[in-house]
Amino acid sequence: MTRLRGVSEDNDFLQKDIAKLLNLSQQQYSRYENEENQLDYDGLIKLALFYHTSIDYILGLTNQKEPYPRKEKVRN
Repeated sequence: MTRLRGVSEDNDFLQKDIAKLLNLSQQQYSRYENEENQLDYDGLIKLALFYHTSIDYILGLTNQKEPYPRKEKVRN
């Protein structure tokens, strides 16, 4: 999760702002930024949607900041 701090700073958000979005304490979120803990799947999705990027970018698996195209919801 090495990009969490960079993405936050690029968008002028403080740790406390992102922690509030994820319903965490600032200390808990700080542990994710410092790679002491791993953010869960739901948290990654929230951050990717919030920052308009992909989970792969947040995790450092790609350098492409733009999100992948969203698939249409399947109707029953």
